[in-house]
Amino acid sequence: MTERPSAREIVALVADDFSEIPYPERQSKPDGPLAWQGYDASRARAAERTGEQESVICGTARVEGTRAVLIAFEFGFLGGSLGERTGDRLEAAYTYARAHRLPVVPLVATGGSRMQEGMLALTQLQRVARQSALTREAGLPQIAVLRDPTTGGGWATLGAGADVILALPGAQVGFAGSRVRPPDADPAAYTAEAQVAAGAADAVVRPEDLRRTLGRWLRLLSRPSDSAAAMTADDHTPEAAPAPRHTAPGSTDSTPPDPTGEAHPTPRTEPAGPAATGSTNTTPRDPTDTAHTTHRTEPAPVPAPLGATDLPATGWDAVRRARSVGRPRAVAYLDAYFTHRAAISGDRCGGTDPGMLCGFGERGGRTIAYAAQTGTATRPAGYRTATRLIRLADRFGIPVLTLVDTPGAANDAEAERQGAGAAIADLFTTVASARTPITTLLIGEGGSGGALALAAPGATYATPDSYFSVIAPELAAAILKRPQEEVEATADQLRIRPQDLVKLGVIAHPDGRTLP
Repeated sequence: MTERPSAREIVALVADDFSEIPYPERQSKPDGPLAWQGYDASRARAAERTGEQESVICGTARVEGTRAVLIAFEFGFLGGSLGERTGDRLEAAYTYARAHRLPVVPLVATGGSRMQEGMLALTQLQRVARQSALTREAGLPQIAVLRDPTTGGGWATLGAGADVILALPGAQVGFAGSRVRPPDADPAAYTAEAQVAAGAADAVVRPEDLRRTLGRWLRLLSRPSDSAAAMTADDHTPEAAPAPRHTAPGSTDSTPPDPTGEAHPTPRTEPAGPAATGSTNTTPRDPTDTAHTTHRTEPAPVPAPLGATDLPATGWDAVRRARSVGRPRAVAYLDAYFTHRAAISGDRCGGTDPGMLCGFGERGGRTIAYAAQTGTATRPAGYRTATRLIRLADRFGIPVLTLVDTPGAANDAEAERQGAGAAIADLFTTVASARTPITTLLIGEGGSGGALALAAPGATYATPDSYFSVIAPELAAAILKRPQEEVEATADQLRIRPQDLVKLGVIAHPDGRTLP
């Protein structure tokens, strides 16, 4: 990037009515804790040059109408480095956010820890990580904006530790700063664009779009997600994020719920029909547990089928329909379902999968999360991204819609090296233990465990142009050493049509209605 806006300039770019919170007072020894000669003079020059007393300013502001706590780094003050006083301010900001139930938006531009304060500066990273973890446990969103540069511990805590990570074009982003990298390191690897490509950040956003994008994310993650509350709050500015409707991961209540009970309550269907019979979790909750509320998150409605309306006559007919290039795919369903949506990208482990679309969208004034397969073989990064999405939604009490459409998990050697089995296992576990309701619609191919991992037990529906099978009919015939002409009969024998799956109790009614 050619220009580095100051802390106050970046705040003015994205927000209105910025008001700083009170900062703690700290008495420092001359030249700091290490008596680093000239440190006081360096700080004085930085203050005179920037007009700031530290490398970060913290306060509340409105971003497109949503109130949030903003943390803005001033790179002109000793490279935006973190020292003890920086840690004081950051801790105060996070504490204020939790006390007032506000989302946190770090606007990061830092070179890392302040060497003039030695290990005391480095340990501020532990302090920041603790505050971030407490805020995460409180069910409050953290949305980071990576400016130029975002390196060192600032990237490894405030940046990479956020729930959603946006970055400005061309920003230098990486754990290793420009002066501590190997001399032959590729500079392109240390950019915002490279981090998005590697699955470490969600999107690159132009400065002129930043306010609108950030505002959308804050609305999506801060609005109520139960329909009754959304109806009353839809036309009002969010003043505070709703309390989480379940215990956040990492809290003292870590026992997963019974996946046959309240974890996946029966969703409404579209068009609305009678509620399906479901089990009820009657385990009493501790009334002093503030992480629970009396409001139960309502499941995401089942999308209306967009393709065929009649049921397939044979198993092979079901396969041909699901594989048809003219069948509606995930993007068509998401476009029809949401007023607007914002995508997350990447598994935070170095990978992305364009065949798994994940994000949050608005429907009927409430937020619904989505994870949708696009008809390709799902790669390990896709499963990990879906797991990340469901865990975020679970923490915020947001219902989830999953769209199943894959011939199966990617089975090439590279997929194995990337940990396909572990990624699928983690998704199975995440779906089974989620406390927020998950609704699943099978919209095309349901290829074995690679498809089932994304399906909600007891809340999976299917369209008439879909099938679900333990194995592809062609592969089943091959394993059974049957000739090619018996593939179609094998498809019938597997009972993979939507109506077959209803009779087997695997899915609800194939056109989205509940069983009579």
